[in-house]
Amino acid sequence: MKRKKNILKTFAFLISATAAVNTACVDEIEFGNSFLEKASGGDVTSDTVFSSVTYVTQYLNTLYSMQYYGIPYCNTYSQQSAPYQESNDIYVGKTCMLTDCYVTTYGFGLKTSYLQGTHTSNYGNRADKFHYINNRVWSAVRYAYLLMERIDEVPNMSDETKASYVAQAKCIVASRCFDVFRHYGAVPIIDHAFTGSESTVELPRATVAEYVDYLTGLLDDAIKVLPWQLSNPSADLGHWTKAGAMALKCKILQFAASPLFNSEQPYYPGATDNLSVWYGNYDQQRWADCLKACEEFFAANDGSYYLWPAADNSNAGYIRPEDYRLAYRNGYSQLESPEVLHSVRHFTTDAYKSGYYVWHQWMSPTVDSNGGGVINRAYYPTQEYAEMFPWADGRNFDWDEAEQNGDKDAAALTVYTTDKNMTANPASADAKTQYSHTLDHMFGKMTLKGKSPSYYNLTRDPRLYEEMWCNGMPYTLDWTTGNMSGTNIETWVGGTHSAQTPVLQQGTFATGYGLMKWVMGDDYLRLPTQWVTLRLSDIYLTYAEALAQTGNLAKACEQINIVRARVGLPGIAESNPQLNLLSDKDALIEEILRERACELGMEDSRFFDLIRYKRADIFEKKLHALCIYWLKNGQRNESAWYNGNKILRGYYPTEFEYEKVEWSQSPRSWWTDGFDPKWYLSPFPITEINKGYGLVQNPGW
Repeated sequence: MKRKKNILKTFAFLISATAAVNTACVDEIEFGNSFLEKASGGDVTSDTVFSSVTYVTQYLNTLYSMQYYGIPYCNTYSQQSAPYQESNDIYVGKTCMLTDCYVTTYGFGLKTSYLQGTHTSNYGNRADKFHYINNRVWSAVRYAYLLMERIDEVPNMSDETKASYVAQAKCIVASRCFDVFRHYGAVPIIDHAFTGSESTVELPRATVAEYVDYLTGLLDDAIKVLPWQLSNPSADLGHWTKAGAMALKCKILQFAASPLFNSEQPYYPGATDNLSVWYGNYDQQRWADCLKACEEFFAANDGSYYLWPAADNSNAGYIRPEDYRLAYRNGYSQLESPEVLHSVRHFTTDAYKSGYYVWHQWMSPTVDSNGGGVINRAYYPTQEYAEMFPWADGRNFDWDEAEQNGDKDAAALTVYTTDKNMTANPASADAKTQYSHTLDHMFGKMTLKGKSPSYYNLTRDPRLYEEMWCNGMPYTLDWTTGNMSGTNIETWVGGTHSAQTPVLQQGTFATGYGLMKWVMGDDYLRLPTQWVTLRLSDIYLTYAEALAQTGNLAKACEQINIVRARVGLPGIAESNPQLNLLSDKDALIEEILRERACELGMEDSRFFDLIRYKRADIFEKKLHALCIYWLKNGQRNESAWYNGNKILRGYYPTEFEYEKVEWSQSPRSWWTDGFDPKWYLSPFPITEINKGYGLVQNPGW
């Protein structure tokens, strides 16, 4: 039988696998097709696995390989027959392309099914943003419960180790089921390993309340057992800890307390009686529960987890914007970063052009661009996203204000400096560090040496330059010194790197920006890759949101300011007094969502933030690209500087004209037809509904 073959192959792998957590792989055991079938030969295989400490340890490592990895890297569907999840299939697409932060021109599966509005419940591969069957969730759940149920049979294993393995398995179940919960709402609760001998199986969908209690109950059990942090990170990196479990509990309660489920009305008309897709009412206590979980997390943190601090890498006497860039980059990318609470790896390093890890090859706008190439497979940051990042002095960016300031005498404007005190017009400030709130300074201020670039002062939130390539920024950021060097990126129309791509809305800089997060140009090549499931800055912002939702706006701002301070930004309320953030709850929630987009770009956060707040208004809003034109003697000059005529090009350009243009290459059906609330949750495959074990379709599908 197929089931027997799968299990025997699985065991063959287990007894030959290495102990490397993140590269372990096993054959797929599908929930939809074989989860409930009799496992012929399964008893023999299980007996062997649980007869040895070595085998059961490898078995646990296999469980870890089944976690969600959010960077799609697999470029051939044939690899799906190996233990790859569909979320790893680069042809599916990331949910970020469904938000206001990114657009794409490539034919990803989500472009057709979601952006063109053709999705139905009768879908197959590469159609849903998180396929209910093809993401190894149910394999992980079954294997985890099998471990929990048989761990006591393992000889020569201490009770402490057994308890730890069970706690880790519970965290894996909770994290995998939370993956499903965010996309589908409450689903059937699987609380044991089915043997396949059951004559009938009833698995009705749980209510939201039941499912949240189930997930948090698993984590509460694990929290009592696991250590706060790993004692041997080099050997156990990626294993669940008490800190990770507590952080995941915060995230689950945040999602559950949000308006999608916690409201006076269901998100979809007529779904009042379907308690699998909402609580049935609004209850402030749900936010209080999230707040309590956050308070317990921070009370438990003994200082071992902290945001990667910026340093004066140049010994200049103050921290430069590029130093803050490096701190932010290190915080999410370094394997043993003190702010990473849980992470997953599927590969050891960023293997450019390896044929197996193709994310970098597909996404980098500079590695493959060759000066205005036509790589159309990337995600392009939008102008809307770029405008979410504040100025370096902490003030929110305002296009209209910056455009108006550009028409004024620069000497009449307030000039800011990026010195350590973030002061205005300090007497000792070097002129090259000063800037004004104008469009020509909205990415940086260039200092020339002769006719060539000498220093590029970053004038915006340093995270902007870690999320996207912007016009003028140097190509490389040194991992040790933080120094920026290399060719300055030319994204103006006709520029060395963009050529005509911004006008055509195709190719490397189709929106006037290029993707940086998880790519970093050449900087990330051959370095270890990880998907950060839980990061400390996310928990600070989750804490801020719970505080705001329960009425403590001042303390909420304090948590936001901790995150902002790491990148050198002053306090959010004092930087933006016009927003009245200490008294206007709705304005503060909006700012928290914006801060989350800036801090957690390309980490799946924005999509779920829009979903849980039911932001149809943002899904329906048309998006824009930016066309930049080099002004030479007051006239548009559509030519390159670095690759231009060395005699005729003159000084490196510092004056430009900026034009926001509507994104037209892949318009979204939501822009014209409106956002049907059915899109808030995915449809279950109709084939799964028809199996009759109790699964009920989500509203509207």
